[in-house]
Amino acid sequence: MQKEDFHILRIMGEVDRDGSRTQRELSARLNISLGLVNTFMKRLVNKGYFKVKTLPRNRLKYFLTPKGLTQKSRLTIEYLKYSAHFYREVKELLLEKFEMLEEQGVKRVLFWGTGEVAELAYLYLQQTGVQLRGIIDEQGNGQHFFGFPVEHLDRLHTPDWDRILVTRLDDPERDVRVLMEQGIARDRIITL
Repeated sequence: MQKEDFHILRIMGEVDRDGSRTQRELSARLNISLGLVNTFMKRLVNKGYFKVKTLPRNRLKYFLTPKGLTQKSRLTIEYLKYSAHFYREVKELLLEKFEMLEEQGVKRVLFWGTGEVAELAYLYLQQTGVQLRGIIDEQGNGQHFFGFPVEHLDRLHTPDWDRILVTRLDDPERDVRVLMEQGIARDRIITL
């Protein structure tokens, strides 16, 4: 699924829930620039996916048309297929990494980052002899992750772990750089 289609699906979902939101409200809610929301909304109206009604005080209300509902359903199915494929790939990568760690005699790992990939990593780690020793996030603001406190960078300097697994996918090169700047040897950092 392309990023543009994902944004369109999210906008369609929000309009389907409440068509009276302003574009500024949609922008804030979806964390998409106002200009991009405006462009998508115009495109969706022009394609016949939305019907527009003018309300008092120069406000607009958007309604999903039958054609729009069909498109939203198509994009939802595409997103679900994409998600299932993504999770299968992540599962295979994680199981491969954990098998490699066990073959190397690694017993204890840290996770770098929280989120969906970290959740999957935690679940698949339970099928191995490798033990999770902690979760680290740059903010380290005291949240919890499967009973572990999310800790700050200082946690890297305790000797009770063998490897650190980067469990974020957004910018692994940056994550490796940050870890190495903290004095962690590259061969102790595992990426997906």
